Amino acid sequence: MTMERRFSFPKDELSRFFNWIFVWIILANAGFMAMWFVGAPPRYLEIGIIGFTGLIVKRFAPWFQWIAFVAVLSYSMLSFVGGLFNLNIYSLIYSLQFFAELKPDSSMEYIIVAVLAVVTMIVAFWLLRRDSNFSHSLLILIAGGLIMGLAATDFAMGQGMRGHYKRSAPAGALFESATGQTEFAARADGKRHLILVMVESLGVPKDNPIMADKLFAYYNNSAIKRRYDVSQGTSLYYNSTTAGEVREMCGRWGDYYELVEQRDDGCLPAQLAKQGYATHAMHSFQGGFFKRNQWYPNIGFEKQEFWKDLQKQGIEWCGGVFAGACDRQIPKLLAENLKQAKQPTFMYWLTLNAHLPVPTGLNLNVDNCEKVSPELAKNFPMICRQFSLFDDIDKALIKEITASDFPEADILIVGDHMPPYYDRHHRSQFDPERVPWLYLKHKDASASES
Repeated sequence: MTMERRFSFPKDELSRFFNWIFVWIILANAGFMAMWFVGAPPRYLEIGIIGFTGLIVKRFAPWFQWIAFVAVLSYSMLSFVGGLFNLNIYSLIYSLQFFAELKPDSSMEYIIVAVLAVVTMIVAFWLLRRDSNFSHSLLILIAGGLIMGLAATDFAMGQGMRGHYKRSAPAGALFESATGQTEFAARADGKRHLILVMVESLGVPKDNPIMADKLFAYYNNSAIKRRYDVSQGTSLYYNSTTAGEVREMCGRWGDYYELVEQRDDGCLPAQLAKQGYATHAMHSFQGGFFKRNQWYPNIGFEKQEFWKDLQKQGIEWCGGVFAGACDRQIPKLLAENLKQAKQPTFMYWLTLNAHLPVPTGLNLNVDNCEKVSPELAKNFPMICRQFSLFDDIDKALIKEITASDFPEADILIVGDHMPPYYDRHHRSQFDPERVPWLYLKHKDASASES
């Protein structure tokens, strides 16, 4: 047999082969491949799953192939989103039950992605009616090579962003937290309140002096320094917001799942309650989201207030994908609670509005972020909008905690995770492994009066 005959294929066989390539290599991956040039989570495993699934199901009926296509594409999309937000696939699937509480139509990015996903599935339904059941062994080997080659290309394209995605704590990972580094709990002597503020998507700027100078800049003032000893640092993080809450309040890597059904008296609120502290949690979103209204009591919170509770107290609505209370108005309410407290109180506040993406309008007060920084407004507009939100929180909080009638309290402010931008341009402006913290340690009476 000549070499020419060995590598020649019937026309129909080649047609089936190219039909298969168009669906399982090109169509299934094109949208993700476009992200290579702006940055995206690695998905070489998903490319392999899609491709080899296509090889397995190509002999089946078109409707069965389409169901398989939708299934693996959906898995790939979920894995992609999980990578962006540092969630493993189990955590993300578990989170889908809360989707009804979100407003993705507030973000053009989510609308575009949803439309593209639907269009891709419709096109696949039409294309899969064509025969793609090629059987020549050499073509099967070539198909496998294309799958592996595309996966290798995806791996290579993401080399510069290793560590930015899919951050789960490895077994035996050294633990650290802001509450641990500052010995925050040791200040619970019954004479002062303790305040823990976890700020959504507050990251550590990396090689960006403008952002570094702005981070916590408002706390560098005489009124703060008269009353508080100020220190700051960074802490390691893994996963998403709820993991950050467990990190800071329960002193371990993990998430909230096991806390829904069982108590953990070793967590900070429970420990402080044993020492005579009232424990009070506030979050600007819905209490049912990630079941906080169920597991907050199980870590020791006696009182909890979420969006509806805050709304009844006059807090305005702020929009976005995560629509709820306006964070900039919470510090006044927090201060009022502490001024009326009958016993030392541990106050925990989880912010909301800086969830990505941060849109304009919707009462977020971010439309003119040039006032925050002309450079950020020009080069990093959404980072600029985030810093506008942080600025509003900082100014509102400083106004309350420096007031003459604000009771004695230590305040610890910490980020939950780095801001999960999808593109390399924005995401690379932050340390992929660490979050910042700022500790305001109340001075004794003689020092604060001097």
